[in-house]
Amino acid sequence: MTPDTSTRVAPAVCLALALLLVVSAWAADVVIVEDWTKPKLGAKGIPDGWKSGQMWGLPKHDFTIVENEGHRALHLRSEGDSSMITKELDGAVNLKSTPVLEWRWMAVTLPKGADARSRQTDDQAAQLYVVWPRFPQEFRSRIIGYIWDTQAPEGLVVKSQKALTVTYIVVRSGPAELGKWLTERRNVVEDYKKLYGEPPDKPGALSIAIDSDDTNSSAESFFGPIVFTKP
Repeated sequence: MTPDTSTRVAPAVCLALALLLVVSAWAADVVIVEDWTKPKLGAKGIPDGWKSGQMWGLPKHDFTIVENEGHRALHLRSEGDSSMITKELDGAVNLKSTPVLEWRWMAVTLPKGADARSRQTDDQAAQLYVVWPRFPQEFRSRIIGYIWDTQAPEGLVVKSQKALTVTYIVVRSGPAELGKWLTERRNVVEDYKKLYGEPPDKPGALSIAIDSDDTNSSAESFFGPIVFTKP
C-alpha cells in the first residue's frame, strides 16, 4: 500500500508558494538596474552589461569592481579625463509602478574648482543620468543628471552648458560628506514633470559618469546598488 503523504507534502507546498509570492511581490516593487554582483571582483574597465556612453574626448574608463566597507561597488577614478558608461533598460522600468530612483554612492575626491553652472568648469566626481532618447538624440533627448558637484549648491537645477539635452539636479555639494556611503532617493516622475511639464515615458537608459577634464584636476568616487522602487 502506498503511504498517504499528503499531510506531509501540503505544508511544504504551501510554504514554497508563500515564498514565491513574497519574492514575486518584492520583484514587482523593485527593479534592480545594477548591484555589481555579476562582474568579477577586481574587473577593470567597462563592466559587463554596460557600454561606453562617450561621444567625445578620450575616456580612460578607470573603473574597477571592488568591495568597500562590505559593499560591492564600482570604483571610479578620473585624472583630467571624462568617462561615461551606459546601460540600456530595454523597457524594464515602469515609472508608473516604480518611480523612485534609489542608489548608494560615495565621493572621495572632488574636481578642484568645478562648478556645473559654467561650461569651463563642468566637472563632477559622481554623476547618474536617466535617459529618454528622442530623435535626433543630440537635440531632442531628455536627460536628467543627478550629480555631486564641487561648488554648485545642493538642490540647484541647472541646464548643462556642454550638453543641450542634459539638465542637472545637484543632489550633493562640497566636501562635507566625502568618504561616507550615502543613500539617495529621487522621485523621477516628479522631477521630470517639474522640468518638462508632462509625465515621462519609460526611460531608455541609465548612465554613470565621472570627469575632471575641464578643470584639469582629479576625481574619485564609488557607486553601489542602483534600483527603481515604489515611493
